Amino acid sequence: MNEKYDLVVIGGGAAGVFAAIRLAERDSSKRIVLLEAGAKLLQKVKVSGGGRCNVTHHQFEPALLVERYPRGRKELRGPFTRFQPRDMVSWLEARGVETKVESDGRIFPVSNSSQTIIDCFMQRLQHFGISIQYQQLVKRVLKLEGDLYRVETKSGAQYVTDHVLIATGSHRSGYQIAEELGHTIVPPVPSLFTFKVDDPRIVDLPGISSQDVGLKLKCDDRTFQERGPLLITHWGLSGPAILRLSAFAARELFACHYDAELRIDWCPDSKGEQFETDFLNHARIHSRKKLANAPFGAVPKRYWASLLDHLEISREMSWDHLSKKSAHRLKEELKNGLFQVQGKGVFKDEFVTAGGVETKELKFKTYESKQCPGIYFAGEVLNLDGVTGGFNFQSAWTAAELVACDLS
Repeated sequence: MNEKYDLVVIGGGAAGVFAAIRLAERDSSKRIVLLEAGAKLLQKVKVSGGGRCNVTHHQFEPALLVERYPRGRKELRGPFTRFQPRDMVSWLEARGVETKVESDGRIFPVSNSSQTIIDCFMQRLQHFGISIQYQQLVKRVLKLEGDLYRVETKSGAQYVTDHVLIATGSHRSGYQIAEELGHTIVPPVPSLFTFKVDDPRIVDLPGISSQDVGLKLKCDDRTFQERGPLLITHWGLSGPAILRLSAFAARELFACHYDAELRIDWCPDSKGEQFETDFLNHARIHSRKKLANAPFGAVPKRYWASLLDHLEISREMSWDHLSKKSAHRLKEELKNGLFQVQGKGVFKDEFVTAGGVETKELKFKTYESKQCPGIYFAGEVLNLDGVTGGFNFQSAWTAAELVACDLS
């Protein structure tokens, strides 16, 4: 029989690497091997946050933290009471990595470099002498007698172990291994993506943004709502509010082939009669100003000008010459502007999927399989995902910690 390991980790991403480190920190006598299909570890950590690594989020209340997970809210409530963002920040800082909180709650290393996180992890792996095997794509995990497993790679290498952690992200190999072990795979679909929108109101406005809009997305008979920053791009619409919508409506958007209606409220704080009053007061205060020079509310000036052109209202007209009919059309556009979503883009290199191993088949106190004792899952291989902002990394850190706890 091959030399036996206490843990074989399949996948050298955030969850797999952190689990290996945390188990070694708890018990340095454990024999651990980490199998990575590529030539480097932590490639998603490398590109996260535009290369700065959005390591977690400054939301330290588990009940609120779980609300940022379109899939996994119920399952993550317990795990987050045991290891949450505050704990991850403390772990990093105890190992020399200073962090900072940005205005939107995202947490980054003070260095503004993902390499800082990678260096920290690599140093810990080296400190404990954890075996790292690169370019080892696992093709199967076989159950042996005596509660043992044999992990076989495409290159012909074999590893015998009591415990296997499958942390393969959205790579299809992980789904195949899980399915062969008897697990149900929820078909993966894209999550966290931009919206392709071809519309004359925004066609020449890439880079224009608003810090607070209300969004309402309709996919067939389902409606989703979000509020927050919006960014106009060369291809359509992006920004945190759009990305959150894409996550919560991931399966519905896939089902309707990314053909959906999006309504934008550019003045979400002003509602009903109050909006009417605010609009009239604005018109009175700026009565002699040209419409183009006095946009309503916080509507971006260039978008306002484009909207006037779209409605065939002269930019040179003063507010006191605006007809009731034109005012009504303007108000409708500001509060209920309709855009057609015609497809999806990707969110840079931070692609996330909705789908994976069915969460009902895991014990979330340990992340161990219910039907295959000794098999664990962590990270994106699970049907569990968060919105942008450090939430997906946090679920990976938490899963890794609980796996390490159970094995130590």
